Amino acid sequence: MHSAGGATRRDARRNHERLLVEAKTLFAEQGIEASLDELATRAGVGAGTVYRHFPSRDDLVRELYDRAIESLDDLADEILAAPSGWRGVEVYVERLSQWVISDPGIPALLRRMGQIDPDYRPAARFEKPIAELVERAHREGTLRTDVDGVDLTVIVGMVGSLAQFGGAYLPFWRRQLGIVLDGLRAEPGRATELPGPGQDMDGYHAMVHQPE
Repeated sequence: MHSAGGATRRDARRNHERLLVEAKTLFAEQGIEASLDELATRAGVGAGTVYRHFPSRDDLVRELYDRAIESLDDLADEILAAPSGWRGVEVYVERLSQWVISDPGIPALLRRMGQIDPDYRPAARFEKPIAELVERAHREGTLRTDVDGVDLTVIVGMVGSLAQFGGAYLPFWRRQLGIVLDGLRAEPGRATELPGPGQDMDGYHAMVHQPE
C-alpha cells in the first residue's frame, strides 16, 4: 500500500513540473514580469503552492534557464559526431535556431539571468566543441575562413528571432536558414571579406544576458 507521504511527494513533483510548463508558456506570451497569480491559475494550483516551489520569481527564472540549457546537453556530442565539419555546422546552426524558435521566451530568460547572476555561464561547456567544429570545417575547406564560433552563435539568434512572427511562420524558417548556410560556405573567389573584427565569446555572453 502506498503511503500518504509518497502520494504527497508525487503530487508535489507534478505541481512543480506543471508550474514550469505553464511558466514557460506564460513568460513567452507576456514576458518575465507576467503575473504569478495567473501562473497559479493556469497551473490549477493556489498562489501559496507557487511560492512553496519558487520562493521568488528569480528562483523560477533560474530553473527555467537551467532546463533550457540542459535540453542542449547532447548537442556537443552530436556536432562532433557529424560525418564532416560542414555537416556539424549545419547541425549546430539548425538545432540552436530551432531551440530559440520553439521557445520564444529564451531571450528574456537570458537577459534576466544577466541581472540575477552575471557570472553564471553553464553554456560555457559548449565553447570548446564549437571551436573544434569550426577548426574542423576550416581544415576541410568547407566553412569560410573568416567565420568563427561566435559568428555561428549570433546567426542562431538572428534566425531564432523569426519566432516573433508567431506560430504561423514556424513552417517557413528553414528557408531563411538555408540562405544563411549558403552564405557560410567557403567558395574560393566568391566570398566577400567580412567587415571589421568579430566579437569574442565573453563579449557575446555579456551582450545576450544584458538586462533591458
